[in-house]
Order: sequence, then C-alpha cells, then structure tokens
Amino acid sequence: MGANISGAMVDRDEGGSPLKPRLGDIPESCAAMVLALLDPPEICKLARVNRSFHGASSADFIWESKLPSNYIFIVEKVLRDATLLNLQKKQLYAGLCRPNPFDAGRKEIWLDKNTGGVCLSISSKALTITGIDDRRYWTHISTEESRYPTVAYLQQIWWFQVDGEVEFGFPVGTYSLFFRLQLGKSSKRLGRRVCNSKHIHGWEIKPVRFQLTTSEGQSVESRCHLDNPGNWVLYRVGDFVVQNPNAFTNIKFSLTQIDCTHTKGGLCVDAALIYPTTVAKEIRSCS
Repeated sequence: MGANISGAMVDRDEGGSPLKPRLGDIPESCAAMVLALLDPPEICKLARVNRSFHGASSADFIWESKLPSNYIFIVEKVLRDATLLNLQKKQLYAGLCRPNPFDAGRKEIWLDKNTGGVCLSISSKALTITGIDDRRYWTHISTEESRYPTVAYLQQIWWFQVDGEVEFGFPVGTYSLFFRLQLGKSSKRLGRRVCNSKHIHGWEIKPVRFQLTTSEGQSVESRCHLDNPGNWVLYRVGDFVVQNPNAFTNIKFSLTQIDCTHTKGGLCVDAALIYPTTVAKEIRSCS
C-alpha cells in the first residue's frame, strides 16, 4: 500500500514515465551539507548553480566553519568592533578577508580568502629601525606600491638594523615571516614606473642576516644577499609553529648588516608579513 501511494506522488512526463530528479530538486538543507565540505571559492561557484545552492550558501554554520578559531578575538580585541559579530557569518568572512588596519593604522590583519588563514602585516613605522629619525640616513617616502602610505628609504648607513616584535593569539598551525624590501626608489614619470638606483651600494659585499625567535623557544637564522633592483621582493626570514591557540605567541625578528667596514644604501623597507605556511608556498620568496 505504501508503495502504491509513493508511486502515485511521483511526477511523470506526458508518456507516463517518472521524471528524473534535477539538481534544483535538492533541498536547501542537503545543499548546505554539501557546501560545508567545500572551500570558500568552491562554495561561491556552486552558489551560482541554482536557487537551492544560492540560498544554502548563506547558512551561518557553513561560514563559521571557515572562520579561524580565533575570529572572536580578532573582532573584539584586535579590531575592537564587536558589532561585526552581529553580521551573518558569510558577511563577516568577506569583511575579514579585506585588509583591516589596527594599531593606529600601522598594522593590518586579513584572512586568506581561499583558506581562512590569518595573515598579518607590520608596517615600517611599527618596526624599530636604527637611525630612522636622522634624515641623513633614512626618510619616509610616499608610495602607491604598499599597503601603507609610506615606506622607509635608506640613503646610506654603516650600521643597518631593523627589529620587529609582535604578540598575537594565532590559531594552531605553521606560519612564515617575510620582509618586503626593494633596492632602489621607485616613482612615476609621465605615467610610467621608473626606479632610481642612485644610492644602491654595499649589499653585494656581504649578505644580510635574518633572525626569528618565539616565546616558545623556537629560533631561526638565515643569510641572503639582497638583489633584484627595482622590484619588491619578499625575503623569507623563517617559519614558526603555534601549538596552543589559547596562548599568545611573542615573535621577535630582525634584519641586519652590521659590518661597519663599508656603508650600504638605496633600500626601501615596506613591511614584515606573516602568512600561514600553506599560503606562503604560493608567494615568491628568497630563502
């Protein structure tokens, strides 16, 4: 009897044959379960398939699973805007994927849109640079080639040292830290990008030294010659591992060339950047 009733309710074509199920017949709740297994870019693609997937793609439980485990900390303690927690999780994810300034605009935080990984940027103004207040050595120059309005430009110095420190509650994972540097000072002339290499000297004599230490006792040191004048390069300082998401990790890092037998100059220092290592693999680097 149950079989007869079930058969009577099946849609049939003009010839009396049962119609084949269509993708649009999938209930939104089922579509949402499928989308929850996908990465954010795949979710956005499937949202364009039909109304069922479009409606399901906005489900909060889907996007909360894509947000980093520390997203409440980021919103409340870093960005200091708890009203963001009132947004739908999809809107919150999209908002956090955009660069979000903090620390008086000297730093930025964002999520990698493909993975939801936490990324940080620390501007040159948030770094400790030896001699930065002496205009004989350093100046801050305006640029359109940075996340920030200015970068630090070194004309000439004997003792080159840039130090940074950040304390942050990272989600569990492995992270990579970089310096973004350029030999030469770039500008625009008649609408074209040009690079002034006038002050570039001293970097070919000896490599610079990169160092990274963490509050958990991790330590990395490497050396690299600065090269590729006129182009911004991400120089890899090293990696560190976060195992406890409930504790703050303190990271100290530096860039030095303190051989005082010669001067060096013509270098732009933009920022230090921290990426999840899975994201950093896609980034051009010098290690």
